[in-house]
Amino acid sequence: MFWRSVVGKLWFTILLLVCFVLFILTVLLLEFFQNYHVVEAERHLLQTADRISDVVDRYEQEEDLLLSTTALVKDPASRAVIVLSEEEQLVSESDSDSLPVLDYAWFENDEDTKTVLNEGSDVKKVADLGNGETGVMVVGTPLDNRDGAVFVYQSLDTIEETSEQTTKIIFLGAGIAIVLTTIFAFFLSTRITAPLIKMREGALELAKGEFNTKIPIRTHDEIGELAMAFNRMGRELKFHINALNQEKEQLSGILRSMADGVITFNREGAVLISNPPAQQYLEAYEFERNAASASADQTSLPEPLMDLFNDVITDENESMIEMTLQGRSWVIIMTPLYDKEKVRGAVAVLRDMTEERRLNKLRKDFIANVSHELRTPISMLQGYSEAIVDDIAESKEDKNELAQIIHDESLRIGRLVNELLDIARMEAGHIQLNEESVEMEPFLNRIIRKFSGIANEKSVDLNLKVEGEFGLIEFDPDRIEQVFTNLIDNAIRHSDPGSEVQVILEKEENEWIASVKDSGYGIAEEDLPFVFERFYKADKSRKRENKNYKKGTGLGLAIAKNIVEAHEGTISVHSKLREGTTFTFKIPFSHKEK
Repeated sequence: MFWRSVVGKLWFTILLLVCFVLFILTVLLLEFFQNYHVVEAERHLLQTADRISDVVDRYEQEEDLLLSTTALVKDPASRAVIVLSEEEQLVSESDSDSLPVLDYAWFENDEDTKTVLNEGSDVKKVADLGNGETGVMVVGTPLDNRDGAVFVYQSLDTIEETSEQTTKIIFLGAGIAIVLTTIFAFFLSTRITAPLIKMREGALELAKGEFNTKIPIRTHDEIGELAMAFNRMGRELKFHINALNQEKEQLSGILRSMADGVITFNREGAVLISNPPAQQYLEAYEFERNAASASADQTSLPEPLMDLFNDVITDENESMIEMTLQGRSWVIIMTPLYDKEKVRGAVAVLRDMTEERRLNKLRKDFIANVSHELRTPISMLQGYSEAIVDDIAESKEDKNELAQIIHDESLRIGRLVNELLDIARMEAGHIQLNEESVEMEPFLNRIIRKFSGIANEKSVDLNLKVEGEFGLIEFDPDRIEQVFTNLIDNAIRHSDPGSEVQVILEKEENEWIASVKDSGYGIAEEDLPFVFERFYKADKSRKRENKNYKKGTGLGLAIAKNIVEAHEGTISVHSKLREGTTFTFKIPFSHKEK
């Protein structure tokens, strides 16, 4: 808006100042000229009266000559009255019809004019005739050598006309001055505001992040210096912003590369910064709290850390706790953050101690697990072979049955050894993938059909849910089928009759996600960290009511994990007792979809 701009304000200020000065000057000039015209008119009339007085002294006896000479001496618009005595007086003619004739009685009755007749002194006055006509200016002077006086008067209209002409000239000059002032004000304000407008545009560009914006320097006055300071400010801002971005990227890189989780809270307990390991903790907490898909969108302080956070903020001391969440052990160290001398929040370092405990457990359990897995078949081989050697089995059928048991146990030992070798090769990085372009839906439908018979036997509803459109995807179909086979087989074996096993396929921007979800017995929280380890079996957390299923070796999930990681993917599990288990693995697109 014009009135809010610098141009409008400057113009209005200058115009108001000039108008105020012109108003005062006009009032003074009008008053001066009005008084000047009155004084000049009185002086002129008094001079005229003196001349007429001289004429009277010279032509006293010649009345006609006296009147004609008086007409020549005075102003045509005025009138002269020569009072020789109370009975004798001469009145000259006037060109002004509105000018009345004043007789001796009027002069005698007026307080001011009668002093001329009585005291012989000069008189100047403005008289109001009182009959609605314009007032008159009257001057009187006594005759020199005899009694009597000469009065000359004229209408005030003449003076008012002169004053009006003077007033018009003054107002015309004031109007011209206002116009010139307006032009000058706009010129001056434009010279001032044009650089300011450039600076405003530059400031808006700076606010958008355009730090290369420069203001042209066209003058070397204060505005030019301001433009130089603005350009210097832009360079300094660019330098400092780049420095801050570099520091931020460096800090972000450090946080991302840290093995420990880091979470920063403000004084109200809201999450400000977190790195990927901390996100894992938040996801696990969300799943634990909501029993739904884990999402790390929360920005509030997790409840398990609330007491620790309150102690840190109140006591301003470092505190530490150890807790278990979704089967993973976390050691959390929280330290207050200071803003000068005031605590502005806290930073928590979360160390996942699960791996250390897992390694300790593996060292203790590996030999026991291998011994346990081999002891049973070896004992059976030894026992049944001794039965054959000692002829305990007398009939051919009994010997064949014992031989079949020995054969099955040897096959079991062979499977166990082969799977151990597969895991060893995978963990050593010697796994070889034969990637092909595979259509996902037909691929998964074939796997679902393969398990439909087993699912029907157990009265489990096995179904497939595909979200999104999938074209051809590059992966090793045999290896991925082995992963699906293991996960689906486990889900069916550990589900109650009448329950549901669901295979879900989803598509993200850079990866595809597969989930196998059951509503079976679930896995105990303390066993969750170890489900992908060798020889892990869910006997402690899941029941096996159907004895017809073959006993597993405990290596299937470990193999599945290695296959997924060989595809540069990740696999995870979320479970709750009596609510079910969800295995999810994510594999990035190795090639664009065709």
